Amino acid sequence: MASKKPTDAIALLKEDHRKVEALFEMFEKARASGRKQALAHEICTELKIHTTIEEEIFYPAFRGKIEDDTLDEAYVEHDGAKVLINDIEAGGPEDDFHDAKVHVLSEEIKHHIKEEEAPSDGMFAQCRKTDVDLVALGEAMWTRKQALLDQAKTGGLPAARTRVVQLVEA
Repeated sequence: MASKKPTDAIALLKEDHRKVEALFEMFEKARASGRKQALAHEICTELKIHTTIEEEIFYPAFRGKIEDDTLDEAYVEHDGAKVLINDIEAGGPEDDFHDAKVHVLSEEIKHHIKEEEAPSDGMFAQCRKTDVDLVALGEAMWTRKQALLDQAKTGGLPAARTRVVQLVEA
């Protein structure tokens, strides 16, 4: 389902944050195995798309314009999430630790969101202080997101790749 185009890059990312937070809440309340499986899949898909547009478009646009440590930490947090995403997608609700993995992923994502959205010194606050055109950046991210959503519907997304794997393959 195509979402309404957000006003800028940060608005798009915050919209994604709210959506995945809601999905985690639904997962925590779900009892039926099939429902948990569907929600876990949707969470993983949303996070793979979100991390892709951040890593391909958003983060590179701010390298050298905000604190490098902020960006480096975000990449590492993504890698931790990707390991869990791949584990969750490889299994199912009947597997040992499945619910625990989704719960830990939820906690990691909450931490990541808190750091990005911190009002005064978070990544988004730092980004708003730069000369980057957030509207144009948001349009590029939205276009990429729609392509990834289409890919997810038609053939599925590949396993999430950590930066270490990407660097080794390069």
